[in-house]
Amino acid sequence: MPVRDVLLHPHPLLTRRAEPATDPDAVIADLLDTMRAFGHCVGIAAPQIGESVRVCVVDVTGHRKATSSNGELILVNPVITASSGSEVGREGCLSIPELTADVRRATHVTVEAEGVRVDAEGFEARALQHEIDHLDGLLFLDRVESLEADVFRRKRR
Repeated sequence: MPVRDVLLHPHPLLTRRAEPATDPDAVIADLLDTMRAFGHCVGIAAPQIGESVRVCVVDVTGHRKATSSNGELILVNPVITASSGSEVGREGCLSIPELTADVRRATHVTVEAEGVRVDAEGFEARALQHEIDHLDGLLFLDRVESLEADVFRRKRR
């Protein structure tokens, strides 16, 4: 399957709630290939590649911020069913490549999706919340407390 172009903010599809996925196989391989093509990417959602369906993939395996990992997760019609804790952490996004921001997220989440139940903590919980936000038409900029104090130009690697 091909690596797909990632839509950039302010594309209108990024702010629209995605529809329930009825044929997720049509997008899963492209999501995985696209995520893997970016060495630093730990997740991507279908709206980011132009598909308004509720499918996302997450894999924090080996990431320096990950204290635990459930491996490669393919989530179809995911819902966060429980969350606890709170922590501010830096986030970035393929759809907003020039910026990062400090975002408050739950430190523990339970996500249920078709055929999957995931309990996650720390960085993996943050990544799951970030990708599910994409399915709800939210970007990390929608979650910052102050656009002036909490948003930063991305440092070049």
